[in-house]
Formats: sequence, C-alpha cells, structure tokens
Amino acid sequence: MSLGWRCMPHATRKWEIYPGRNRFCCEGRIMMAKQVGIFYVTVGLIVATSCTFFIFDCPFLAVKITPAIPAVGGLLFTFVLATLFRTSFSDPGVIPRATPDEAADIEKQIEVPNSPNSPTYRPPPRTKEVVVCGQVVKLKFCFTCKIFRPPRASHCSICDNCVDGFDHHCPWIGNCVGRRNYRYFYSFIVSLAFMCVFIFACAVTHLVLLTRDDKPFLDAIKESPASVLVAIVCFFSVWSVLGLAGFHTYLTTSNQTTNEDIKGSFTGKRGQEKVNPYSKGGVCANCLFILCGPMPPSFIDRRGFVTPEHSIAPPIDSVPTTSPTSAVPIQGSSEVRLLSNGKGHVTVSVSNTGSRKQAIGSIQASISKI
Repeated sequence: MSLGWRCMPHATRKWEIYPGRNRFCCEGRIMMAKQVGIFYVTVGLIVATSCTFFIFDCPFLAVKITPAIPAVGGLLFTFVLATLFRTSFSDPGVIPRATPDEAADIEKQIEVPNSPNSPTYRPPPRTKEVVVCGQVVKLKFCFTCKIFRPPRASHCSICDNCVDGFDHHCPWIGNCVGRRNYRYFYSFIVSLAFMCVFIFACAVTHLVLLTRDDKPFLDAIKESPASVLVAIVCFFSVWSVLGLAGFHTYLTTSNQTTNEDIKGSFTGKRGQEKVNPYSKGGVCANCLFILCGPMPPSFIDRRGFVTPEHSIAPPIDSVPTTSPTSAVPIQGSSEVRLLSNGKGHVTVSVSNTGSRKQAIGSIQASISKI
C-alpha cells in the first residue's frame, strides 16, 4: 500500500505553472509579487516600532494615565497587521490570459479582410468601444494576455498580469492593488495613520510626564531614550501615511483609481465636462460600494489541477495578426468573452462550463455595478 502511494504521479496545480511574475506560498493560497523585499521592511518597521512602544511606554502610561492605552494600542496593531497581510497575500483581481484555442477562434472571427489591390496592410483593431452609463469607454488590447481588457483594468508591468480595477502596484505591500483587495489596502493605510498619531502622542506624553517633577528635559530623554526613538520614527512616517490616506479617501469618495486619476481619465478637456461613469452618485454611495459592496470572486483557479487542455497563449512579441477578445469572468468556472468582428459588432462566446443564460445575466450585472 505504501509503495503504491509513493509511485503515484505528482498532480500539478495551476499555480505551479502560472505565467505571471508572482510568488506563491502555502500551496497557492498566498499570492504576492516576486519582489517582496520592501514588504519585509514595512512589516519590520511596524512590528519594531510597536513592540518598542509596548515595552517601554505602555507600562508607564498605564499606571500614570489609564490602562486603556495598551488596549487601544494592541487593537490598532492587530488591525493594521491583519489588513496588511490580507492585502499582500490575496489575489488583487488578476484576469486570466487567453488560451491558444481562444486566441485562434478570435482570430477567425475578427480578422479584417484586406483587399489584394490595397498597397498597405490593415491590422485588426486594437481597441474596442463599449458604452458604460451613457459614456463611451475604450477597451485596449493587451499583447501579453491576448485579451481586450475590461473597463478599469490595466496590465501591471511588474507582476505581468492584467488586473481588474487596477489601482497601482505597491512595493510596500508586495502586491498589486486592484478591485479584490482595495478595501483592505484602504483600511490598512487609514488604520496605520491612526496608529502613527496615537503612538507619537503617547511617546511625547511619556516624555512630558517625566519632566513634571522639575526634571530637565535632557534627563527625561536619558531616562526613556526608547520614547524618543519611537517619536522620531512616527513623526517622519505620519506625514506620508496621512497624505496617502487623504489621497485615497478622495479617490474612494469619487470612485476613482490611482491609475485613472494620474491619467486624468475623467478630467474635461477644452472646457468640456467629463463625468465619471462609475460614480454611484454621491460620496456615501461611493464609499459604501467600494468598502462594503460585494466582493467579486477570484478569476483564476490557482489551486486547481492542471488538465491536458489547460494552456496559455504565448505573448505577442511583434505586431499581431490576430486581435483577441475581452473577458468578463463570472461566478464559478464559467467565462464570458466579448467577440468583435472588427466592424463594430459584438457577439458573446460562452465556455462549455457555463450556460448562455447565466453569461448574459452576468454581463448585465457587471455593467450595472460598474
């Protein structure tokens, strides 16, 4: 029995052959970028500063002021680390790449006929237009993933993935920030800002209380040098963290991403007013949708087993002669793909694992939620 068990072939999971530049741990449950050195610096700074505060400041402040100070500090520390790890270890919303069969099928459907008398070659269209809330939105073709990226998606050059609702790639957390982990990223930076202000105020209070008995300030510094170190670290950190938290608060209330804000996607040009088609109509509605709305499922089955038909189309290194499709992943293993024939017409192609009725319902639900 044991010999037969040892001779069983190894079942390869999809995360083991994943084409993107990602690092997987715990049998594919943890997904990060390959460059995680700065992430370790982030964890080290938070843990070292907090532990110094708990060891040298909290015992004194708990006796002199209130025992609630260590309790509040412990809650903030736990919440900050929990949101940091949740953001760093999760799938940000990676969109699957087209398979060779899908790419070949799309090539046949959207191939642009060229006249034999035409002196120039007409390549297939590299953009496609869709209407979102009455506004025309262009979908760009990704040469690496061989898909037309859905609205608000972008390709991360560091992780080499197309990410749904791409905000930015953050080296401090070692991962992309996208639709599936943005709420945790926002919670992390806001809670970190509160913790920096809290620890800084407590460290300064410790030093001030030591000087109450006519003790020189230099003697207070000599008595508690750890408080000075904690105060300096928090002082120089709090400005950037507060600025980042304020910037993302603005983005959350307006339902924008960092990528869209930098590109000026919703900034009117030449006096023309351009409305954000993804806004829910108000500050509260946008915050509720982004921070408390339904969590979309992961589009990649990274812990699934590799099957013979599972393969990924290679990236395009030169000017393509094909023009693939845009993907709208839906619940389960089904996937909807929007196919353009190059003349402005769009059809729907559904994989064998999902029904056409479910696909159409998922498209309508996706557009209504955008």
